[in-house]
Amino acid sequence: MAATRNVMRAVRVFEFGGPEVLKLQSDVLIPVPKENQVLIQVHACGVNPVETYIRSGNYARKPALPYTPGSDVAGVIECVGEHVTAFKRACQSRGKCASTWCEWRSKYFEKVGIATCQIARACGLKVLGTAGTEEGMNIVLRNGAHQAFNHREANYIDKVKEHTGMEGVDIIIEMLSNVNLATDLQLLSYGGRVMVVGSRGPIEINPRDTMSKESSIIGVSLFLETEEERHECATALLDGIEAGWLKPIVGSEYPLEKVVKAHEDIIHSSGARGKMVLVP
Repeated sequence: MAATRNVMRAVRVFEFGGPEVLKLQSDVLIPVPKENQVLIQVHACGVNPVETYIRSGNYARKPALPYTPGSDVAGVIECVGEHVTAFKRACQSRGKCASTWCEWRSKYFEKVGIATCQIARACGLKVLGTAGTEEGMNIVLRNGAHQAFNHREANYIDKVKEHTGMEGVDIIIEMLSNVNLATDLQLLSYGGRVMVVGSRGPIEINPRDTMSKESSIIGVSLFLETEEERHECATALLDGIEAGWLKPIVGSEYPLEKVVKAHEDIIHSSGARGKMVLVP
């Protein structure tokens, strides 16, 4: 259903809980962009695991209820607020606001996943990737990894160590630290670091594993990023797209009516095949 003159469809959450708390409404008022904001006619919204944590009420920072979930959006700028004098395109990821699962909206930017392989390769790093299926491993290889490993195999850790000549890896981007963090510490080189991007719960580790290699565990959530850092990152990503070395991969697409299914699949699927998106 297309948005009418004053209202739009949007996914709303009125209480924290399972995927069933996601409610699609058709009478949400279209927001008016404030100073230094733009209004975007949304063509697609990303679906990320973090949105399931927020929806469940288990995330460190909870939005005030009710709220519209979402952190990634792409579309066409419809109108602008005061003092907006220049813009290039409409895209945002993990900005200050988190409300994009609707037909229209306003925002800013940033991101991780398959893009991590592309960015690392473009920066001249040797990239090792993991996936849980043969198809996933091929996707990782096609998007910048020099070597891919199946993390469902019992001995994949030994294979990674053998590939690195037992020296370990310098940086690990960890999407599921509640499962992999203890193992990550075994894989690090001396002075290496794990960047914790995602976690679904607690995990027990041995702190001595960090002492023996003087390694680091660093949490990443972008809460402390400055406006300058956000702009620098956005510029780098857009430049990468313009140059062709950063190529977003779109996976499963869901209509807005299937948002509950999308939330179930992002957690329980066997592995992502690109960016999962909602479309109006």
